[in-house]
Amino acid sequence: MRKAIQDLVITTFLLCLIVSDVNSQSYDLKNFPKGSQPREIGLKVTDRYLQTPHSHWGNIDGKNKITLISYPDVCTWMGALWFSKAIKDDALYNKLVNRFEPLFTTEKHLLPELRPKYHNVVDWYVFGAVPLEIYKRNKDQKYLELGLKYADNQWILPDNPNEIEKKWHDRGYSWQTRLWIDDMFMITAVQAQAYLVTGDKKYINRAAEEMVLYLDEIQRENGLFYHAPDAPYFWGRGNGWMAAGMAEILRMMPKDNPHRPKIEAAYKKMMQTLLRYQAYDGMWRQLIDDPTSWKETSSTAMFTYAMITGVKNGWLDKKAYGAAARKAWISLLTYLDEDYNLREVCMGTGTKNSYRHYIDRPRQTGDLHGQAALLWCAYALSSDKKR
Repeated sequence: MRKAIQDLVITTFLLCLIVSDVNSQSYDLKNFPKGSQPREIGLKVTDRYLQTPHSHWGNIDGKNKITLISYPDVCTWMGALWFSKAIKDDALYNKLVNRFEPLFTTEKHLLPELRPKYHNVVDWYVFGAVPLEIYKRNKDQKYLELGLKYADNQWILPDNPNEIEKKWHDRGYSWQTRLWIDDMFMITAVQAQAYLVTGDKKYINRAAEEMVLYLDEIQRENGLFYHAPDAPYFWGRGNGWMAAGMAEILRMMPKDNPHRPKIEAAYKKMMQTLLRYQAYDGMWRQLIDDPTSWKETSSTAMFTYAMITGVKNGWLDKKAYGAAARKAWISLLTYLDEDYNLREVCMGTGTKNSYRHYIDRPRQTGDLHGQAALLWCAYALSSDKKR
């Protein structure tokens, strides 16, 4: 009861902030009312992450059980590292690095397998982005070697590949290609990180070529994306992965990359449509174009991150998209409970050609899909320079 009352007080306070902010139509991404400052929120959410055990992916494939660190943990870790560097909090950054050290020794069994015999491994290999991010600062060779193993193996065909894996590999793409929109964060993130730490353009070219493939194959006329070719629904978080993935690759790739104009045009087209579907309170929905579907927080945070990045880099109009991002950020905070767990997060979701499949997905509190994206926003808003 006490927790419920505290949550209600926090929500009521933040709702008052939303009302005043919505009425002002502010597009300021630097100054926020008390209780909604990105630094304050980011510190609380990062602390919450440090108190949370590693999330594990469990799967049964025949007689084999898989237990390893999953991609939502990776995305939250990345956000926390970015945020701690943006606010220049070395003590917090070191705590996040110290969390990784046991993965070289006592927790090594939690590392995603490099040559697995299972499907959907694209969700595992993004793990390599974390040691590469840490290497940028500490220059410890073991972090570089570990991260590059995942980046390189995304393009090395495994033993006994199936026909689909071989088809994409033979065309020059990652054998992990499956044309699900989730992939455009999972593949591009680790490849882009590999480019940043090595300077080797093969990594960013891989990421860009993979992105263009997905744009050609699955972006719709309105700029949004079906979850997959056989799942014709504009699922919120799926589109969030694509929005964040495009924003990330645009901020990392060289200006003269030949694929940049196409990716930037696709990104802007998506952002324009998202602006049209944003609810009055700043939120987006589980199914973006369905006004009867429930408001979902992880997708809202991902779209917010993509817009903040666009405004800060001059790709998007600062008034229109700054106002949308600010409104979404403050609205998202009303979904935090007293422990800084984000509510109304859609659970992990595979593809299915079914409206009810998406509408009826369980809603979770504190799920790292949401915590990660909220941290990305706190980082982007806290950074004084272009992303």
